Amino acid sequence: MRYIKNTLSFETERRSAVTLGKFDGLHRGHMLLVDRVLELGKQEGLETVVFTFAVPPSSQVAHEPAHQLLTNEERRLRLENQGMDMLVECPFDEAVMHMEPEAFIREILVEKLHASCVVVGTDFRFGYQRRGDAEMLKTLGASYGFRTEVIQKAQENGREISSTWIKEELRKGRMETVEHLLGYPYTVREEIVHGRALGRTIGIPTINQVPVKEKLLPPYGVYVSKVRVRGQEFYGMTNIGVKPTVRENFTGVETYLFDCGMNLYGEIAEVSLLHFQRREKKFPSVEALQEHLKLDEAEARAFLEKNR
Repeated sequence: MRYIKNTLSFETERRSAVTLGKFDGLHRGHMLLVDRVLELGKQEGLETVVFTFAVPPSSQVAHEPAHQLLTNEERRLRLENQGMDMLVECPFDEAVMHMEPEAFIREILVEKLHASCVVVGTDFRFGYQRRGDAEMLKTLGASYGFRTEVIQKAQENGREISSTWIKEELRKGRMETVEHLLGYPYTVREEIVHGRALGRTIGIPTINQVPVKEKLLPPYGVYVSKVRVRGQEFYGMTNIGVKPTVRENFTGVETYLFDCGMNLYGEIAEVSLLHFQRREKKFPSVEALQEHLKLDEAEARAFLEKNR
């Protein structure tokens, strides 16, 4: 997959099927658009393209924190695995921010992406002050030589599936619901870094990861997890938080892998959070923590035995 980021210097190699949006999470609703573009690519021999932004536009316009379900790298890998030909992460700079909708259609969709078909959701907006919409794409597309397909939003129990809804559930630690809405388990993908190795001294060796600040994490606590590293899968339990009992200078993701004794420092691990067990808490001693972790492990193994 061609990966274009932080530049407006790009061009497709042939006519394309394009979908546009923020695509935070690549949830089940987003995948209706992605799957349709991939289908058009096969049927009509078109280059398949996802066009999005390097940062969420709201973080630039409203100066809101960019708390994302997927990092850009996680999104890139998911789209590559789906078989997309090209991902464009456009810089949301002053020029793009103030681009009129018709200029966006002409300069981006027509001149750079050579669009044959544009696939969007019903609520898609674009251009300066969000003046452009799906109806404008349909109308102007007829003049510029592309057609527009508008896909209805995916729903669950009468509510539209959205990144906002998924973030609500994530902040409550409802990992099974998050997985259902996303279509895959919520995952943290980061390099394994060195900690203090305290876990080894109490018989519970762990791997440590520090997510980028943009990555939205669920509540601090202990989770049942599945980990993919070095092409292998392991199950375990993961603590999200600050390790209050040992007062380590660490805020991030710490995972105890069941039945794995490999040295994994420097490897990239994908930690999928399957089930919330309990909130993070401070224990009166390391020994008390050790005893409770044994209970956590037994509970996690029982959950996996029942649900695998």
